[in-house]
Amino acid sequence: MKTRKSIDSETVARTLNISVQGMTCASCVRRVEKALLSVPGISEASANLASGKVVVRLNSDSSEIALIPDVLRRAGYEAQFPDHADAGFGDATSQRHDNEFFRLKRELLLAITFSLPVMLLSMLPMIPAVHRSWPLSMDDSNKILLLLTIPVLFLPGRRFFSGFVAALKHGTADMNTLVALGTGAAFAYSSMVTLFPHWLGLYPGDMNVYFDTTVTIITLILLGRLLETRARNAASDAIRKLVALQPSTATVRREDGEATIPISELRPNDIVIIRPGERIAVDGKVLDGSSSVDESMLTGEAMPVDKHAGDRVIGGTVNLHGTLAISASSVGAESVLAHIIRMVDEAQGSKAPVQRLVDRIASVFVPIVISIAFGSFIIWFFFLGAGPTEALMHFVAVLIIACPCALGLATPAAIMVGVGVGANMGMMIRDAGSFERARSADVMVLDKTGTVTEGRPKVFDMHVVEGFDHNSVLSLVAAAEQPSEHPLARAVLEHAASSGVTIQPPDAFQYQAGSGVTSRVGGYSVMVGNQALLRGSGVDIPDDANILALIGSGASVLHVAINDRYAAAIAITDTIRETSASVVRELKRQGLDVVMLTGDTLEAAEHIAFHTGIETVVAGMQPAEKAAYIKKLQSEGRIVAMAGDGVNDAPALAIADVSIAMGSGTDVAMETAAITLMRSDPRGIVDAIALSRATITKIRQNLFWAFIYNVVGIPLAALGLLTPMFAAAAMAFSSVSVVSNSLLLRRFRGKNIT
Repeated sequence: MKTRKSIDSETVARTLNISVQGMTCASCVRRVEKALLSVPGISEASANLASGKVVVRLNSDSSEIALIPDVLRRAGYEAQFPDHADAGFGDATSQRHDNEFFRLKRELLLAITFSLPVMLLSMLPMIPAVHRSWPLSMDDSNKILLLLTIPVLFLPGRRFFSGFVAALKHGTADMNTLVALGTGAAFAYSSMVTLFPHWLGLYPGDMNVYFDTTVTIITLILLGRLLETRARNAASDAIRKLVALQPSTATVRREDGEATIPISELRPNDIVIIRPGERIAVDGKVLDGSSSVDESMLTGEAMPVDKHAGDRVIGGTVNLHGTLAISASSVGAESVLAHIIRMVDEAQGSKAPVQRLVDRIASVFVPIVISIAFGSFIIWFFFLGAGPTEALMHFVAVLIIACPCALGLATPAAIMVGVGVGANMGMMIRDAGSFERARSADVMVLDKTGTVTEGRPKVFDMHVVEGFDHNSVLSLVAAAEQPSEHPLARAVLEHAASSGVTIQPPDAFQYQAGSGVTSRVGGYSVMVGNQALLRGSGVDIPDDANILALIGSGASVLHVAINDRYAAAIAITDTIRETSASVVRELKRQGLDVVMLTGDTLEAAEHIAFHTGIETVVAGMQPAEKAAYIKKLQSEGRIVAMAGDGVNDAPALAIADVSIAMGSGTDVAMETAAITLMRSDPRGIVDAIALSRATITKIRQNLFWAFIYNVVGIPLAALGLLTPMFAAAAMAFSSVSVVSNSLLLRRFRGKNIT
């Protein structure tokens, strides 16, 4: 990404995704970025060849944004701003790719229509049996070939010459320069031979023309561009699938009955009716009804989720059974689905660090190739005794084989597919840089609560001292805790409800912060809390082996006193996720050191670590201390990935080299993290690392093939071992092979961890 100083560090920056038409190779990327950085108010510009997008960071107060279309037009490109009227569900990128595909298809058909007769007219007279009866003279044949070549060169081939002129105006060179110079030189020479042979001192027997070379190069490059565009459309399928999740209409409840309205007319607090089999149109809360909802397209989780009154639902998911009445909370651009679409769109348009090196290479690549082409012509013509036609063909072959299309597509094509695969697996990737760094992480830092554990405390044991009845004590404790909102109180109430005991409202209730509660229930005085609460009231903890075992287990222990007599100890712990232990094993197998950070006590943390196989535990950490610990690891040269879900994790997530937010987490954590898992299963952490490594492997393969084409092809062309037509075919195939190789990433299914 190219960067220059912001014009005002105090102003609020924002990003904008712009579709740009006309980018054809890696050199175009550099020119587009350079043009945009000339606009006041733009501090960063990152162009992506595969997606046809440019992500710009700009000053939100700047009025110079309106200059962007004109600046890009002068550089030879067309800008298309996102349509905010579509509430975040615009499919402009896919539509633009479709339009380009059909435009290329029309141009290719036109090129083939004229190229076939050119090829036949050029080759048939070379067959002895046909030559003897051929009715046309060479002069007449050449003039017909000229007339048939003109439509190919100036209609389908016009795109290359327009790009060449635009680049020339800016003193730069790109793929269009190479194609225009190559085909233009072959056409100009052949036209001179046909119309003014005496100017070149030629005789009828020397009148070799290369109209077939001109039309074949253009046709093959258009064919390669068509196949490449189709493959790029496949690479952007993730956006299409996400957009398709949003229904076009919704049924809303009005005072006079139900009405079906366009989705764009929905407003917060509308009551939306979702019947079985329909997609849920909005984010909201269930008011009436119960059903099972398929959330797999957003979370990657195959099992349906039961929904009842009060539960939250997400737009784009599928209602399977009952009818639901939903109060809309977030609609249009504010919905979770719209946010996900924007994240995927921006991530597919972002640039991995390795691509910046490729862009720098591409900026000097084309001028070097042009120099090699001219040098080849001079050496062949002046030093090796070749005629002008042979030297010209070597010149053209060097230009055509070296088009840097594959070089520009190598990285962004793989990133696009990788981000799309992640989206389909319920993995939202914010930027390509973090995605690339994930493969190099050597330390995985895990937050305990909500990441390694469920984040929902549960009663796992209760010991009642002699003289008290278990169910009676549990009933009194649940009644005493009923008004409390504390997570430990909720755990007791859930346990009491599942045990079937009677829970009555307390007659009196008092919450003592940091200690517990004192209540009066049916004539009983009930205290529930920590040891300090009971001892402050003169109640001692019995020297009971069972109680001491619970205290030493690492669980949170609630002590219970009834009428100032010690009655019971209730051990509550955060439940370890079923897959946490297997995830830790897999992370270690992949070579990562696993560390658990938590604000909880050391005893509780060590209990979780023992059962999951985590060897390094740092407990009692405040948010700032978590961030400081991440910095300490980085100062030791470690590349740190961190997964967390809470507000207290946000500072550490922001500092980590790779940050992963769990789907059950807070909005702050998700906004901070580079990768968000839409489900809370920690197996997604392993899949994120694995997908990053698979994507970077594809990028390296693509770069290898892109460079090998040029490293091998340019010398062969300069030595006269490649014809221009073969060079055109090889160049077209190189782009297609790079994108096709990237598409193989769609087979990625993640790690099979149980």
